[in-house]
Amino acid sequence: MADVNFERLFDALSSPHMVIDREWRFVAANAAYERVTMRRREELMGRGLFELFPNEGEGGRRLKASFSRVFETGETDTVAFIPYDIPRPEAQGGGMEKRYWTATHIPIRDAGGAVAFLMQNTVDVTDIVRLREAANLPFRSGETQLLERAREAEEQHRALMAESADFRRLFQQAPGFFAVLSGPDHVFTFANDAYARLVGERALVGKPVREALPEIEGQGFLEMLDAVYASGEPAGGEAMRVMLRRTPGQPLQESFLDFSYDAIRDAHGRITGVFVQGMDRTETVRTQRRQRLLLDELNHRVKNTLASVQSIASQTLRSAPDLATARRSFEARIMALSNAHNLLSREEWSSAELRTLLDNGLAAYDESRLELDGPAVMLTPKASIAVALVVHELATNAAKYGALSNDTGTVGLRWRVAAAGEGLSVEWRERGGPPVSPPTRRGFGSRIIEGFVAGELGGTCDVDYAPEGFSCRLALPGDAVLGVWR
Repeated sequence: MADVNFERLFDALSSPHMVIDREWRFVAANAAYERVTMRRREELMGRGLFELFPNEGEGGRRLKASFSRVFETGETDTVAFIPYDIPRPEAQGGGMEKRYWTATHIPIRDAGGAVAFLMQNTVDVTDIVRLREAANLPFRSGETQLLERAREAEEQHRALMAESADFRRLFQQAPGFFAVLSGPDHVFTFANDAYARLVGERALVGKPVREALPEIEGQGFLEMLDAVYASGEPAGGEAMRVMLRRTPGQPLQESFLDFSYDAIRDAHGRITGVFVQGMDRTETVRTQRRQRLLLDELNHRVKNTLASVQSIASQTLRSAPDLATARRSFEARIMALSNAHNLLSREEWSSAELRTLLDNGLAAYDESRLELDGPAVMLTPKASIAVALVVHELATNAAKYGALSNDTGTVGLRWRVAAAGEGLSVEWRERGGPPVSPPTRRGFGSRIIEGFVAGELGGTCDVDYAPEGFSCRLALPGDAVLGVWR
């Protein structure tokens, strides 16, 4: 079979043909187009169509709308009986020559499947109109039927395009993400707003997936697309993790998607592309993760709390002289534990402020006999509970035997943090109470203080039974402190 010279074939076509790019600039025109426009090819190439043939009227509006439809949809478009005046060259007297056309616009795709050019084939129907005007008669039946059919075809085409545009808007604005990929390289021919937001508003249409989204290489999605295109079998996943770069030059961000890939087939059943649809589940997955973490943390804290209650009950019953005393001591200690829990709950169990813990624990006592001094310190939940119980035991002991058991004694409570990340020092000092002497036996208060400070927090507790007043120095490790505001 002889080789065909398509450039010569294009130039030999009897009807006017031309090709424009996406900027509506001439890139090709045949001899017939030169004749009807009265322009040589070298005058046309690289120039804008509406620069050479301006038209702000109905004809220009209809022609521009048709061009836009072809480049946006990739579908052939026809405009019938369009008035479009052609400017005469100065050599032919200048001015405008009134003409009427029927034009068909055909998309031309590049190697990647994107619409890169538009070819126009026109039929000049000016002579028919002029004959009618010259004779001042209506169209002959054949001519009338021809133009009426052209008008009807265009109206039907416009109606279909309007309906198609409505569907396109629905897909474009849908909350779920959608994309249409064409060919074995999965070239984007459509992506809705949700898809664009998902991938960071980057340019997609006309690019293969591997070029448009290079960061998903190796994450399994490209292999799934290849399999769907090859087999026609759908694929997808629920809450699947994907790493995307939403901002150029920035680190990848984690997302979780529900999605499906479905093969697109033509009228003959051949696979031509893949339809992508799905929902961004990132916030839902993160919320579920947080809930699981909170539940695990809650279970851990409930176990610790029950262990604390069990220890308090056991030690209280063992140390109390009678059941009534045991009941009162147990209830007071449980209330101290409950107050600490309430304070932590208000902060979603993230931390508690030391001064607030102390104010709550000493609320039952005359504040004029209490001297509190120290910076604003945030404690961890474990340290908060330990400090609350220790302060309760110290205050209870002072009320029974120490500085708060008479009308004149005072308690000084001072705390310091040397530097960020270092431990917390808390000093309890009583003055003005009855004379002090060391206890003859080790009571529950001493055991609970040492148990929580040393056992729970890994700190130390030093007590001093000086005659002028009892004092206690607590040293808590650095990991008990979350922050300090001096």
